Parts: sequence; structure tokens; C-alpha cells
Amino acid sequence: MVQFHNRRYSPDDRKLYNLFCVTEYVIRCCFALNNCFYSGFFMLEHKKYIQRTFELARKGMGKVNPNPLVGAVIVKNNTIIGEGYHEQFGGAHAEVNAIKNATESVEGATLYVNLEPCSHTGKTPPCSDLIIRNKLSKVVIAMTDPNPHVSGRGIAKLRNAGIEVVENVLQKEAEDLNRVFIKYITSKTPYIVAKWAMTLDGKIASHVGDSQWVSNEKSRDIVQDLRNEFMGIMVGVNTIIGDDPKLTYRKKNGRSPIRIVMDSKLRIPMDSYVITHREEAETIIVHTTNAPASKKEILKELGVQCIETKPVQEKVDINVVLEKLGERGIDGILLEGGGTLNFSAFQAGVIDEVITFLSPKIIGGKHAKTPVEGGGIHLMKDAIALEYINVTNVDNDLMIRSKVKKEG
Repeated sequence: MVQFHNRRYSPDDRKLYNLFCVTEYVIRCCFALNNCFYSGFFMLEHKKYIQRTFELARKGMGKVNPNPLVGAVIVKNNTIIGEGYHEQFGGAHAEVNAIKNATESVEGATLYVNLEPCSHTGKTPPCSDLIIRNKLSKVVIAMTDPNPHVSGRGIAKLRNAGIEVVENVLQKEAEDLNRVFIKYITSKTPYIVAKWAMTLDGKIASHVGDSQWVSNEKSRDIVQDLRNEFMGIMVGVNTIIGDDPKLTYRKKNGRSPIRIVMDSKLRIPMDSYVITHREEAETIIVHTTNAPASKKEILKELGVQCIETKPVQEKVDINVVLEKLGERGIDGILLEGGGTLNFSAFQAGVIDEVITFLSPKIIGGKHAKTPVEGGGIHLMKDAIALEYINVTNVDNDLMIRSKVKKEG
């Protein structure tokens, strides 16, 4: 006889006990592997349908601002039975359209949506109530609502109604899609993207000012899409004086952004395209209190909108400007300014993202324009840090997307 666990067992008893332990372990492993398999399978399914919500959501670009981009997919018996997206500002939400478009009853189905269903009444009734009334059994969400006043409430309402909720599927991708909305809803100021095209040696124009064209046609086509995506486009007055740009969206079925000209001393020529063609897109001139009163009066008589700030080192206060633009519902701005305005914006810490089109060309020139000029940063340790997002080959141009690394 042997001593085992403070009791006396025969050798056969001990063998039997060990066999039982091994069998139990194997069974537990099988259950764990089985759970992992099914968990992984369902997660792949969730990601597939959430990716589809992203595709649908993008159809609302240029039409829903300052609302978020949202798409919804309804799946029943492994088949999509309904799809929808938020099509225009003030219109039905994605969940409403998906349920309306369903080819059969949505009872017991799963809803996939890239943003938490709303739980409050705005321009439309709460989507969470609609989901509950239609007896869907599960809701899979890419990200919660970033609005601090409502975040998580839609999810809580669904769970309290007995609906299963799966959260944070492809969350980072969802946040990137709605990066403009996230910044605006949490700060009430626009998301700022600085965009420029430059040669491989860092020039945006030759030493005589020629910039037609640094980038190729496909890159310029992407820029047009960006102009449709963002509500505002901002330039400095030197760009207006030197190039007299239209700053409009030039493709079909899109929206031209609101043109914002930073012009501290109101040097803008009265025959500038952005003033003489105001029917194509709204124009806002930003100036300081030091601007000539006579020029202010002329712009007022023409019906040109202006924003005035106190001067900061003889320039407009860009932080005040962004607050005022946010109050007007402008949620995102494409900054196409020259090197001076770009540096001022970086210096003020207001730029969130940089999109660079790098062209395989060399033009040289000591006095050729560069994308960020101004006074410059003295020490390398103080350089503005960017976080890499991605690089895309655009017909031999390189499109580089980077986010400005924020402190804290």
C-alpha cells in the first residue's frame, strides 16, 4: 500500500486516479480548443461584415458632415438581408435604412454597425429603440460613440433589453474612418489635415514659383476626393495673391469645401477668384483688428463673410479662428496653405494629420519653396514628431499619411 493525499490507496487505485486526471485534462483542452475555434471563426465573420459597414459608410462622405460616417449590415442565417448607410445630414441613420431595406423579417438577426447606435433623440429618433422594437438578437459594433454625453448608453440600452452586444471589432480602423467626427464631437474644433505635394528634394515649387504640376494626375484626383471629404479648405493670402486658385471640387457628384483665407492685413485682391465666384463655394476671410477699415467695409458690401481676431505677433489668432469655425459646424479642414501658414499652424499645435504626395522629381534651387517655412525650429530635439500611418504608391508618386504625435 502507498500513502496518497493523506489516505492509503493501492497501486491500482493510484493508476486509476492518474488516468482520470489525464482524461479530465484532455477533455478540458478539447473544450478550450473548440471554444477558440468557434471564437476565431465568429470573429472572422464579424470582421468581414464590419469591413462591409466601412464600405457603406464611405458613401456618405461629403454629405453628412458634421455627422459621422456610418454603415449598417443585417445578417440572418449567414446571409446579408439588409444594408444601409447615413446618406445625408439630417436624414435617416444607417440602422434605419438597413432595416427598411431588409428583404425579410429582421427578427432574430444580427446587426453590424461601425458606430454605437444612438440612444438619444436628435434630428431622428434613437436607433437603439428601433433595434429593440424589431427584435434583433445581436449587435456587433466597431466603436462606441465618442460623444462623452452619450457614449455607452446605446450599448447599455440594448443589453438591458436582452440583446447580445459585441464591442470593438476593428476599432482602430473605425476610429480612423471617423477621425474627423471624433475630434469635432469631443473638442468642438475642426480636425486639421495639412496637405502638400513636393519633389524628392522637398520643393513645392521651383525658384520662379512654378508648381504646375509637382504631383501626377492620379494624386491630384485623390486631392479632389479630400476636398469633397472635408468641409473647409484653408490657404494663406500669399497663395491667393500668387496663384489665384479656385479651391473648388472639380469632379461630379461632390461638394466644394468652404474656402477659408487667412489674411491678417486684408491684402486679398478684390478680383480674386474666391471673391468673384462666391456662387461656386462659400468664402470666409480671416483678418485681425488691425486690417484696414475701408477693406472691411468693401468686403461687407460684397457679402463676403469675415472672421476677426486680435493680432498675435501681427497675425490672426488661429486657435480663436478654429473655435469660431467649429461654432459654424465646420468639422474638418484641409490645409493647403503655403510654407508660412503651415509653419504657423504647426507652431500653434493645431494640425492633426499630414498627407504628403512625394513626386519622383528633383528641381533644386536655394530659393525654391518648401512646404513648411516660417522661422523654423532651432533644435532637432524640438522637431514636430509624426506617427507613421501608411505609404501608398500612386502611379509612382508616394502618398504618405502621418498623424502628428500629440503630447500625453
